Amino acid sequence: MWLAMPDDPRRPLANRLRPRRLDEFAGQTHLLAPGKPLRVAIERGQPHSMVLWGPPGAGKTTLAELLAGASQAVFIRLPAVMAGVRELRAAVEQAQTLWREQQRRTVLFVDEVHRFNKAQQDAFLPYVENGALIFIGATTENPSFALNNALLSRVRVYVLQRLDSAAINQIVERALHDTEYGLAGRWPLTGEERTRLAQAADGDARRALIWLELAAELAEAREISLDKALAAVMSDGTGRRFDRGGDLFYDQISALHKAVRGSSPDAALYWLARMLDGGCDPLYIARRVVRMASEDIGNADPRALQLALNAWEAQERLGHPEGELAIAQAVVYLAVAAKSNAVYTAFKAARRDAERFGTLEVPPHLCNAPAELMRDLGYSEGYRYAHDEPHAYAAGECYFPEPLKDARYYQPTANGLEGRIAEKLERLREWDRGSPQRRYA
Repeated sequence: MWLAMPDDPRRPLANRLRPRRLDEFAGQTHLLAPGKPLRVAIERGQPHSMVLWGPPGAGKTTLAELLAGASQAVFIRLPAVMAGVRELRAAVEQAQTLWREQQRRTVLFVDEVHRFNKAQQDAFLPYVENGALIFIGATTENPSFALNNALLSRVRVYVLQRLDSAAINQIVERALHDTEYGLAGRWPLTGEERTRLAQAADGDARRALIWLELAAELAEAREISLDKALAAVMSDGTGRRFDRGGDLFYDQISALHKAVRGSSPDAALYWLARMLDGGCDPLYIARRVVRMASEDIGNADPRALQLALNAWEAQERLGHPEGELAIAQAVVYLAVAAKSNAVYTAFKAARRDAERFGTLEVPPHLCNAPAELMRDLGYSEGYRYAHDEPHAYAAGECYFPEPLKDARYYQPTANGLEGRIAEKLERLREWDRGSPQRRYA
């Protein structure tokens, strides 16, 4: 458990520079514009239980501290990675004591609340309901998936957006000139470097301030300009936000898939480049591209699947960066290829019937009969060998169990090769309708 402490000059710049007042907060105007519920709650000093959902460095912790300060509440921070039910109970006991003895409310801030399991999340419920404390959870993960419905029903969810370059610039400006907590104007920074820093921070104010502090220390140690020091610090690699396994991960792969499905090769290439730039494993992308080939192109262009498999193999053989070009080639081909989800839809329908009807017996005429006993039992009796029939097609035959004799899953589109497949299937059905031999007649 961490209780907010007085200012310590040894704290990192990003921590020292947390806004003390609402007018110092940069960004999130969709939540903090005049009249917005969250701003009103801060201004009136009337906090309520909530979950703050947003990317790293967007201001979740700062907002929680502002809410606590505005209401003159005690602020207790509970990191989910280090806490459990025991720590929660200790915080609740402290909150109850403070209220009983001093009539002071307590804001319990749980950082990375998505890391709590169901039992730990359920432990909050009674205290949120009876007002023993004001619960504020912070998460980078989608609360719909990461948090219990019971907890979500008792809090309000606020979505924080990544900070834009203007907001980052505002924060950097304050850091450079703040005489009490910042760099006190000792280190000038050109507009070009500020812009570069804001862009490289990629919406994360904490990242920008860490780089700035490291650059100031380097500039002082080497007696060089802050511009040169900052360039040296950021040359080690800026890295874009990707969040492997988190929401951003799945959002970006979703965007890539939808761009391919929507026949937009340029957008598909952009999302591919974004994921690779963020550090995504190219082999993961290659596997997803194979899925796209079957799900969204299918038999409209069967070459798409082979090209996707070839790209996967190329990445395995060549590695970075040569193999990534093969993935890009496959992505572009899939984006411009004729589209069909007929196989995908048909397979889902077939699986639903397999689950619905259970273990239907294989019809005797479809059973193999390698032994005399099986033949005596009627296995394979009446089976029509298609190659012995006109056009190598046994018109009127059925290969389903009888309860499913009229089932039809695959509905080919008119796109690409699948249009020709549709024509052939319709011709075969005409022969079925005209055949004097009908299974299950």
